[in-house]
Amino acid sequence: MKYVHDEDDGGRLYDPRVRAAMREFTGDDDTLTFEAAAAVRSAQQSVERMRAHGSEGRGLSSGAMDLLLRLSSAGEAGASIGELAQAAGVSPRNATGLVDTLERDGLARRQPDPDDRRAVRAVITDAGRAWIEAFRQPSRMAMKAIFHGFTDDELTTLRHLCLRLAANQERLAEHLGGQASGR
Repeated sequence: MKYVHDEDDGGRLYDPRVRAAMREFTGDDDTLTFEAAAAVRSAQQSVERMRAHGSEGRGLSSGAMDLLLRLSSAGEAGASIGELAQAAGVSPRNATGLVDTLERDGLARRQPDPDDRRAVRAVITDAGRAWIEAFRQPSRMAMKAIFHGFTDDELTTLRHLCLRLAANQERLAEHLGGQASGR
């Protein structure tokens, strides 16, 4: 997809097609929050395309890849499905399916939880570690390309603003009783 950009009076980028669509939607010129939301979505899609390009031919979804990376830092004890779900911001059911995929591909395995015989823990395998190692350099190159020209200060600000959005969504979800959490 080709993104169309223009600059506002302050020299900041915006998408005139999005602005026009949001004016139609809102019925007035107060479109900034809607434009910002659309820009976040566009940026997220761009990052995911680059991330997927880096994993080309490796066959993992971004969700499975996220869990595999989390398992790589979980230590020998691994992590419970609940811990993985919470850390990744997905439902336990979704995390179970992702672990199923990792296990099917030989990248993770389930083992009994030594502290709770009713539970299991997911643990990364040697093949999982090798997958991550093979993915490391293409991933670095993809992220370097997509964030080309950003200063450290801009990246820090972007990280901060994205995490504020996530925190606001969590507060809203708690206020609405979990309805907005997507879980």
